[in-house]
Amino acid sequence: MTWTAAQTTAVIAILGTALTALLTYGLNRRAARRERRALAFGEALSVVEDFAEMPYRIRRRPGTPEGRHQLTEEVSRIYSRLAFHQALLDIEAPAVAAAYRRLAGEARAEVGEQMKTAWQKPLRLTDAEMNLEQHYDRTRVDVARDECVATMRAALGQARFPAVPAQIVRGGRPAQ
Repeated sequence: MTWTAAQTTAVIAILGTALTALLTYGLNRRAARRERRALAFGEALSVVEDFAEMPYRIRRRPGTPEGRHQLTEEVSRIYSRLAFHQALLDIEAPAVAAAYRRLAGEARAEVGEQMKTAWQKPLRLTDAEMNLEQHYDRTRVDVARDECVATMRAALGQARFPAVPAQIVRGGRPAQ
């Protein structure tokens, strides 16, 4: 029995199909992993943003025990979510976990003081008073967030683009 060109062509076609399927499978797994990590990174950043908003929520709090309880419960949930995302990142992406730990630490330091101050301010009783004339400084959180995002991009395999200035991200409000 002799090997024919038709048999060679069939073997090449089978090997080509198998190689293509294997390559497609690998690329799809990589894309799914990247998408899962990007979602986890975004959710982790969202928790920090929720935390950074708490001084504003506290300043606009209702003067009821239920309102105070609700806000303190929300702060507790945020701390729990920060810990959850920190643990998830420790498992999933150690380099990102280190940057996120720095971001969470800066948020606790900067925003924690702002929340303490906000609790000591008088209640706002009218609709007009709900507009806060002075914004809370987020410089430390913004710098740490930009560093964390750069680390997340690197972990996702994205090129590092120049960071958008925080002033533009916050709608033109200058940091104070």
